[in-house]
Amino acid sequence: MADRVATVERKTKETDVKISICLDGCGKSSVSTGVGFFDHMLEGFARHGLFDLEISCVGDLNVDCHHSVEDVGIALGEAFKKALGDKAGIKRYGSCTLPMDDALVLCAVDLSGRPFFAGDMIFSSSKIGDMESETVREFFYAFSYAAGLNLHFVQYRGENSHHIAEACFKSFAKALDAAVCHDPRVDGVWSTKGTL
Repeated sequence: MADRVATVERKTKETDVKISICLDGCGKSSVSTGVGFFDHMLEGFARHGLFDLEISCVGDLNVDCHHSVEDVGIALGEAFKKALGDKAGIKRYGSCTLPMDDALVLCAVDLSGRPFFAGDMIFSSSKIGDMESETVREFFYAFSYAAGLNLHFVQYRGENSHHIAEACFKSFAKALDAAVCHDPRVDGVWSTKGTL
């Protein structure tokens, strides 16, 4: 099996992002976005998805964290898609219902090549640390469209915004880990169309 690794750089007037990912890693990460809570979420994403991840982002945080979070989502989605390659032999689907103290969140993914995002998470606070709560959705939307995947979140319960966000990132990691796993019974890609 070829190494499933990729590096992506994205530079705009608002951000300068560099990302490297290995889908078959052990959960090591080096993350620096200038947004402490976001770094914490991305480190958890790498750890629980068993992805090796390096991320650096220099953004216009004097405005707010929106551009940094969104552009990291875009670049990480692009890197994920690039590392995944032709998707031959993968399970394609993955889901995880993850408890995080008071929060319980379901994440389901389909690596179909067709982007779609739906998430009904409700945050009780406008900020989580130094990150605007609404940018959690922006990250997942950006990732799903850049990677070309179908992504759904269902929040069953939760009051603490930190716990809700963490349950989202960790369940996303576990769902992706399941979806990218190879299954020896899958010949080619898992689609009646013959392509994903």
